[in-house]
Amino acid sequence: MNEWGIALIAAGAAILGSAVTGFFAWKAGHRQAAAAETAGQAQAAALISTVQATLDEQRRARADERRRETYAAFLTAADQWQKERPIGDGKEVFAAFGLIEIEGPHEVIVAAGLYQQAVHRFVHAEIRHMNDVLTSRTAYVHTVHEVLNEG
Repeated sequence: MNEWGIALIAAGAAILGSAVTGFFAWKAGHRQAAAAETAGQAQAAALISTVQATLDEQRRARADERRRETYAAFLTAADQWQKERPIGDGKEVFAAFGLIEIEGPHEVIVAAGLYQQAVHRFVHAEIRHMNDVLTSRTAYVHTVHEVLNEG
């Protein structure tokens, strides 16, 4: 074979070697890019999950605080109504009870209703002893503690 033929074969082999090497480098680059994309998506999903959990916790804390304020306002209004008897009309108690009906849950609504009824009966002299009032107040406070400490 002459020198030109050998040079041509060598040049062809070099070009073919470069093409094959380039192809495999290109494939490896695509695999790395796909792996980096998958890792980035997993990291983004973890970050979104963390942010969502934080927002959910903040939302729950705000709801708990709003409930706590509502429950305390009802307790304060009922206590005040009881002390003002017989001159108090109890409208603050009924307004606070309405907020409790909105906030819930059912067991607090029931306990607040029983406490409100006991205070109403005491204010209007339907009962003379504080036992019913104190018992229903204690039950209300206990129920509120249970509900607020569930979460």
